[in-house]
Amino acid sequence: MLLYFITCISFFLFLKSLLLKPLPSWATEMRLLPPLFSQELSVRTISKLFRNRFWLGFVCQIPARMSLVRKSLTSRVENVEESHDMSVLDLPELALDCILERLPPSALCQMVAVCRSLRERCVNDHLWERHMKQKWGSVIGPAAYREWKWHVASKRSVGGLKHGRQRGLMRFLSLRWPLQWTRPKVDANNSPKQRSSLPVDSIMNWYLAIDSGNFCFPAQVYNRENGHVGFMLSCYDAEISYDPRTDTFQARYPPHGRRADARECGIPWERLRAPPIDASPHDLHVSECLNDLYPGDHIEIQWRRNKEFPYGWWYGVVGHLESCNGSENYCRCHNSDTVVLEFNHYTPGSRWRQTTVSRKDHREEGNEADGFYGGIRKIKSEAEIAIWKRLWPSEVLD
Repeated sequence: MLLYFITCISFFLFLKSLLLKPLPSWATEMRLLPPLFSQELSVRTISKLFRNRFWLGFVCQIPARMSLVRKSLTSRVENVEESHDMSVLDLPELALDCILERLPPSALCQMVAVCRSLRERCVNDHLWERHMKQKWGSVIGPAAYREWKWHVASKRSVGGLKHGRQRGLMRFLSLRWPLQWTRPKVDANNSPKQRSSLPVDSIMNWYLAIDSGNFCFPAQVYNRENGHVGFMLSCYDAEISYDPRTDTFQARYPPHGRRADARECGIPWERLRAPPIDASPHDLHVSECLNDLYPGDHIEIQWRRNKEFPYGWWYGVVGHLESCNGSENYCRCHNSDTVVLEFNHYTPGSRWRQTTVSRKDHREEGNEADGFYGGIRKIKSEAEIAIWKRLWPSEVLD
């Protein structure tokens, strides 16, 4: 009994000393011990531990054990945090849109294969309009867009677009970016049918169809047939397709009368343009600029060899009448009913050097020997004028 009393007094004195001293760092970790441990640590157990020489070792082991518990819990928390790292989809809508808008077409195609949410964003037309305009804007016009719509509608009408066209597009994507399209997906919501579905009439589909060379579209070619002398400083309509291997174009010109259609390969970008006037090459252009033509103005005029041929656009300038000496102070050519058109890349005296048209009643004029002149359009853009000057022949033509 005396021993028990002495033991209790010693324990209370020990607790009092703990209250006067700051707690060690491991004391805060005592809350991590299970409740069973605190229940078993009774007064009788404490008295026995005080008599036991291993008590000191037990007390020293508590901080080490608690440190292990803390490290284990900390590692588990870190693993949970790592498994919940922020992804691209967690970004705000505006930030994600800004990122996608700065991606090139190849990267957008790769993002399409990631998950359904990114696919719905990356095939959006507003992302591809800029890429379409930036790469194909100089050669694509309203006629090309109508051709694409007709192409999509014709495929839908026969029922082959849903399977054939999409399989062709997915095959094209898998060839250019094989790893992204063959890698298994971990998104449980993405079924194979959902992953392969792309809007067939989207701008993305149109862009990829042109970029792969699978879609032909109408455009115009400067100096057709590799700069043939008979077509210098002219621009003719043709069916164009892109060659991604050489970054050039192929052209098929419509047949001229009994002549079969002509073909040309390796056409560089600078020899192509979108048609400035949305009309058939067989239609006569209505000239609305005749009253605004002055000497020195740059023009394009329709010309064709005979009635069976389509028109081509030929470059020229407005000249002075024979009765005018060319002086700016005394020139009255713009008041005349006759407009002189000059093609200065031909030698003086050549039958192709000059022609005249009526300012008031201009229609198709010409004959089978010299060809037929059609409508006139005034060139107001300095960029267009610079293109014609760049194509100027190195030698004067006869």
